[in-house]
Amino acid sequence: MILPKTNRLSPEQAAELAAIAGEFGCRIQPIVGEVRTIYALVGDERHELMINRLEGLPFVDRVDTIQSPHKLMDIRSDLATHRVRVGGVALGEQLLVIAGQCTIDPANPNFFLETAHAVKAAGAQALRGGVWKPRTNPYSFQGDTRSLEILMEASRLTGLPVVTEVMEPEHLKLALDAGVAVLQIGARNALNYSLLRQVGRAIAGRDTVVMLKRGMHMGPLNEFISAAEYIAAFGNPNVILCPRGTQPGLDGYRNHPDESVTPLLKERTWAPVVIDPSHSVGKAAYVPACAFAAVAYGADGLCIEAHVSPAQGIGDDPKQAVTPAVLSQIITQARAIHALRRSPSPAP
Repeated sequence: MILPKTNRLSPEQAAELAAIAGEFGCRIQPIVGEVRTIYALVGDERHELMINRLEGLPFVDRVDTIQSPHKLMDIRSDLATHRVRVGGVALGEQLLVIAGQCTIDPANPNFFLETAHAVKAAGAQALRGGVWKPRTNPYSFQGDTRSLEILMEASRLTGLPVVTEVMEPEHLKLALDAGVAVLQIGARNALNYSLLRQVGRAIAGRDTVVMLKRGMHMGPLNEFISAAEYIAAFGNPNVILCPRGTQPGLDGYRNHPDESVTPLLKERTWAPVVIDPSHSVGKAAYVPACAFAAVAYGADGLCIEAHVSPAQGIGDDPKQAVTPAVLSQIITQARAIHALRRSPSPAP
């Protein structure tokens, strides 16, 4: 990781870095942070002569080497001060609440538009809505590209940034062209490295955020963080980690709730953690308790399924979407827990 003395290098200075790194089989990847740009060394950093030559350049402040499988996402990385922002919320400072329907029904667009206004009124700062849906059953509703227009109309009407899942390059292009603020990579694609690379390339140079869900089968946490590295390695570090329950499930819940991994993630990475309690427990009645536990464990945000009339929804909404009234109560209490966690601890 190369830190320049200025916020950003000139093209000539960047070319000089690249030339030195190239002599040793490495390359330079600029990572554009909120305040400054740092320059990641991609390749084997153990060449002492390369490090000495880089540190000897008059415009280089220092070169930090991190022996980690996820150098950019590592808690020791110089990106540790980077703040991911969604709308006006800086994660890590304010509790982010994303809320909305599991699936947008193109046959009933008013349901989604009403839900969008309702979740904003309840206090959510971002709107979720499924346009394309991965389904275990090949005959289940898989989503509809027409729903993207409904999603963006809701964004225009409410002013809320929107979150939707992309599963293939065509989805990615359509979502970015439409102006989707947060791209979700779902649990089934959490280790789809080809897709992760494509997403990383597509968002380089943009302020787009990626919310990466944890894989379904309780993989190691380093595997989860390394998946985020695939995205950040192309220059955009705006990645959120989203635990959403794992398999095998816990009797009575849809999945095995895993919000307790939050402090373990925060020991290893600077990336913000947003918990999805809806998929974790899979039943609306259990969502509030799971959400409160997530914030108590230190989560930076929540992603909650909500619907103005869950029984009339499609996809998972009839089972696990909360009403706007319940969402409002969750947000009020979750923010109180978040404030309590951020308050100074009393002196012993």
